[in-house]
Amino acid sequence: MEKILVARRVATKLFSTEKAVDAALVEATEFVTEMLRAKADINLATTSSDPAIAKVIAAISALSEARTAMADAHGELNDLKLRLGIRTKMDTEDKVEPTTGSASLREVA
Repeated sequence: MEKILVARRVATKLFSTEKAVDAALVEATEFVTEMLRAKADINLATTSSDPAIAKVIAAISALSEARTAMADAHGELNDLKLRLGIRTKMDTEDKVEPTTGSASLREVA
């Protein structure tokens, strides 16, 4: 099988995995917010809900570590792609590049 096709398949899975980790982080943080609102709504003592909230916050921390690991893996896979001689950009996802406030163009020879 052609290297470029295999690399594109791997890149697609990488991007979907990164999005899944980000989505899990969003869900978990929204869950903590909802737990805190629910605690306030029913006037539940902090000591009653604290163990559960602490567990979810630990899960958020683990998800953050997973996100960092995925970003590291992304970099490693990009390096591997170049070592394999694949120069095609595997940009199959829609993303917005952050702006730094001053745009500049550079001449490409």
